[in-house]
Amino acid sequence: MTDLTALSYTSEHEWIALDGDIATVGITDFAADKLGDVVFVELPGADSAVTAGDVCGEIESTKSVGELYAPLSGTVVEVNDAVVDDPSLVNAEPFDGGWLIKIRVDGELPADLLDRAAYEELTA
Repeated sequence: MTDLTALSYTSEHEWIALDGDIATVGITDFAADKLGDVVFVELPGADSAVTAGDVCGEIESTKSVGELYAPLSGTVVEVNDAVVDDPSLVNAEPFDGGWLIKIRVDGELPADLLDRAAYEELTA
């Protein structure tokens, strides 16, 4: 199980695990719960450039379709093909097997990232 206090969060309900200049990105358990059963995930391809705040994918559930926003700028270095093949991983393991993309970070991290306590306040 991932240490949720070691992650950064966005107000768009994404989490970020930083390891050097590589950021693993997924959506939070709160977002996965609000979406309902995820049935389709569209992610940017490897080597795609993403810009913080821009739409970079889509998550479709039995309830709605949600956009995935890039939480930081950089280049996608890996896509979780397991989630594309089995979108239910987003619901079952949002912080582990349900991660979405890995980004090589260009420049600084956004200043508006939240720690776990601030994210829990946001979702309370």
